[in-house]
Amino acid sequence: MAQSIPDTMRAVAVNRFGGIDEMALQTVPVPEPGPDEILIRVESVGVGVWDQWEREGAFAELFRERHGSEPRFPYVIGFDGAGIVAMAGSDVTRFKPGDRVYADRHINPKGGFYAEYVAVKEGFVSPVPANLSIEQAGAMPVDAITALLGLDDTLQLKKGESLLIFGAGGGLGHLALQLAKRMGVRVFAVASGEDGVALATRLGADTVVNGRKDDVVAAAREFAPEGLDAALLTAGGEVAQRTLEALRNGGRAAYARGVSPAPQARPGVEIKEYVGDEAGRAVFEKLNRLIESGPFEVHVARTFSLEQAVDAHRALGEHYLGKLALKLE
Repeated sequence: MAQSIPDTMRAVAVNRFGGIDEMALQTVPVPEPGPDEILIRVESVGVGVWDQWEREGAFAELFRERHGSEPRFPYVIGFDGAGIVAMAGSDVTRFKPGDRVYADRHINPKGGFYAEYVAVKEGFVSPVPANLSIEQAGAMPVDAITALLGLDDTLQLKKGESLLIFGAGGGLGHLALQLAKRMGVRVFAVASGEDGVALATRLGADTVVNGRKDDVVAAAREFAPEGLDAALLTAGGEVAQRTLEALRNGGRAAYARGVSPAPQARPGVEIKEYVGDEAGRAVFEKLNRLIESGPFEVHVARTFSLEQAVDAHRALGEHYLGKLALKLE
């Protein structure tokens, strides 16, 4: 390994799956990249509920299925992040040391992103869009990719259609709002609290309502008297379920796996659960084109150091807008 790359690194890992107290800052070996892999010096990491699930062992069976082995401890968590290429494997053709990149790699057998270095296969890595900082790029991959897959692959939105986004001030929702506008869609946004309404308004939603106090269905019917064409639900619950009343007959709705309670279909409306899975090169390229087509905001509500990862996981249970992130010096 190159002399400029250390043998060991700091990482947040668990020695067994479990609660928040199982997380600890440890010293572990720097992963060795394979021929088709890139070693990234991590600068920014997204923090999401999936990190909690990973910490608790919810993906252990999927790890066994994908990699044919048991998870190894200490287990470094973290699904996504961004940084600078430190080393590129011999078969890598698209990246070189010094490039700014972001990546989305679920349950990585060589360790996750809560670390100073991560080794990721080239196909799960993308250049950072020119109009984003590394901090923004590191916070967004899972949510941005999940948003795009919901809008494009699942709902198959067309220019001029009307879309309800429930949870438009959240991590997935505020990114979906901006991507949908770039696709030429009219967006009716439901956000939580006045701060969420202000964020969704600033990001360009055509109409925004406060899901905590406004009559969402009445406002949606005023926005689209003949009914909305589609809905993307980023959270579940009574209000989310009620919003489906605003869809026209023949309308469609989608929600990513993990939304709980899962929304239920109503007569005349098709509803699909989809998986916000890892992206391939084509998805990355489309996402980057949309992001670079105009001003784009990845709203990072709070940043934490690697040493504060436990505090970041606690903050996941609080009200915040956009994303939480770890920032490595």
